[in-house]
Amino acid sequence: MIQVTRDLLHRLPKAELHVHLDGSLRPETMLELAAEYGKRMPATDPEALREYMHVQDARNLVDYLARFEVTLSVMQTADALERIAYELAEDLAEENVRYAEIRYSPVLNAREGLPLTETVDAPLRGLLRAERDFGIRTAIIICGIRNMEPETSRDLADLTVAYKDRGVVAFDLAGAEYNYPAKKHKEAFFMVINKNMAATIHAGEAYGPESIHQALHYCKAHRIGHGTRLFEDPDLMQYVNDFRVPIEICLTSNVQTRAVPSFAEHPVRRYYDAGLVLSLNTDNRLMSATTVTEEYWRAHQHLNFTWEELVNIAQMGFQSAFMHRGEKEAMIDKVRKEIAALEAA
Repeated sequence: MIQVTRDLLHRLPKAELHVHLDGSLRPETMLELAAEYGKRMPATDPEALREYMHVQDARNLVDYLARFEVTLSVMQTADALERIAYELAEDLAEENVRYAEIRYSPVLNAREGLPLTETVDAPLRGLLRAERDFGIRTAIIICGIRNMEPETSRDLADLTVAYKDRGVVAFDLAGAEYNYPAKKHKEAFFMVINKNMAATIHAGEAYGPESIHQALHYCKAHRIGHGTRLFEDPDLMQYVNDFRVPIEICLTSNVQTRAVPSFAEHPVRRYYDAGLVLSLNTDNRLMSATTVTEEYWRAHQHLNFTWEELVNIAQMGFQSAFMHRGEKEAMIDKVRKEIAALEAA
């Protein structure tokens, strides 16, 4: 049996399917952009700012989301968006993430007049440069926001469709979950799915399995973000398992938002043992003070995942990617060969 170490997990080729652009900035970059654009930051040195942005006192998901106003304040220009996307891809590549789907809601980056198309073009430019420089494959997921009007989601769905095969691979619904049902936004999802594009939805994080049910049956989601409370409905969980709907697991943020009491009590072990399709993800590298490697390490430390199980989860991450089949199969084949070489060494 191979002993699990942080270094080995760092070297493991990984996919990151659930990471928010506006939750994954470098504090150094935030301070530089704040100085350039005349914005106030809650701290004046990188380490103090990193500590402030690390959410350790949230009572719920809404408290956790409050920190995003700080990052969004410096994400209102094309240059800033391009730089932040490039740096995130660089950080991911440094820990051997080979494929990443990076999500955000462009409407939140247009508050100071940036055209909506440029809020997508700019990050795409940064990601393309990062692909050339670091060899990481990336894509964008555009998010609707639950507590905004359904008309806004439809506009963002239109934007998603406009960038099909141009770097955007899916549509999502994020934001405060309680009292903001996904079914109100079902027309936006119909627009996207009707154009043969993919959908994923944050569900079952701050609300129960009914939220997951709506995501699947009203909005036709192909993946579920978080899915933390799926186990509360065994029949729905059986459906998710039978139809191989991937669950995007974010261990650390689930503990922070009180979706689970502790790492040891996270249902991901139950899901894995039941045979569900899973991936491990950061959600927000800055607010959760984490990396993809750290998420794998915590699964090992607190939930006794073995090397073989973590390798299986890594492979399921690639298999769950919103990527054209031929490209996906080529990437999975390459990843399997690299894992075999890593294990042989």
